[in-house]
Amino acid sequence: MSRFLTPHAATLPQSVPFVGPEAQERALGRPFRARLGANESLFGPSPAALAAMKAAVEGVWMYADPENHDLKAALAAHHGVTPQHIAVGGGIDGLLGLICRLTLSPGDAVVTSLGAYPTFNFHVTGFGGTLTRVPYRGDHEDLAALLNAARGTRAKLIYLANPDNPMGSHHPAAVIEDMVANLPDHALLILDEAYADLAPAGCIPEIAADHPQVIRLRTFSKGYGMAGARVGYALADPTLAWAFDKVRNHFGMGRVGQIGALAALRDQAWLEQVRARIIHARARVGAIAQANGLIPLPSATNFVTVDCGRDGDFARAVLRETVSRGVFIRMPGVAPLDRCIRISLGDDAALDVLEEVLPAAVKAAG
Repeated sequence: MSRFLTPHAATLPQSVPFVGPEAQERALGRPFRARLGANESLFGPSPAALAAMKAAVEGVWMYADPENHDLKAALAAHHGVTPQHIAVGGGIDGLLGLICRLTLSPGDAVVTSLGAYPTFNFHVTGFGGTLTRVPYRGDHEDLAALLNAARGTRAKLIYLANPDNPMGSHHPAAVIEDMVANLPDHALLILDEAYADLAPAGCIPEIAADHPQVIRLRTFSKGYGMAGARVGYALADPTLAWAFDKVRNHFGMGRVGQIGALAALRDQAWLEQVRARIIHARARVGAIAQANGLIPLPSATNFVTVDCGRDGDFARAVLRETVSRGVFIRMPGVAPLDRCIRISLGDDAALDVLEEVLPAAVKAAG
């Protein structure tokens, strides 16, 4: 271990939140036949966004606008807020890191759910925060338990994804609004709404843009189909949104992604098409799961979490056998969520491969 690491960095585990499909392909010695594990959009970006990005490539020798002026203005108009309510960053993952850097001192308490998005935990521990994780209640994040844990630990941050990853469940808007009304005054709620563009009606709460205790995170990686461009943004009180300028990489946004996101936002008709295709794919994945004796859980996202009906060892075997046959999927890693596998939604060509592979994988696992 390098002697130049800080004492805190030296104590951190040598781990990453996810093993990428590329690393698994290298281990397998061949590419996946279907990539259904990272909740990417196999439906891709809007044709208008693709055209804008292709045109922007010729100007890639230039840095992107470090103020993200045009994109922030467009996002503000889209959400009915001011540009001062918007902070743009390198995907939600990058924004989570900046939030932790801005808010956490070593030893500060943070509350999240046991099994929730692990990249958040990665950033919390990296900046010296102390995690408290509360179990899910059924297949949903337990909002009352999150609030109780936050009060008991005097948590600085509470993390909640709605709709949820990895279970695909959601809480209705009114339930989230009630949680916000009952936040302890020492806690900032990070409301991860990565899947908001795909969520059913009545899922996304009404929260004042100036609310001092809520920061909402959105992305172009899911519904807009631009995961590789790394464009995310925060909606927050201007005093908090402005603070990102203190610590962010001002040239961290790529010019091509920035221009593509602006074009994607303007093409809401494409997003509507994607929503319709996701509904079709969700039904098909559910049918494939049921045909193999598995239980698809209700989903408000672009993936379906599938209960394998037994314990974590069986679900891990299903995962292993599916991956070995060329279909990339993932699973929640924490019991009792580990009884499930998680399958991203895709086009019919990818789901044809899933339908072919899953029966043999389940049989080999059992």
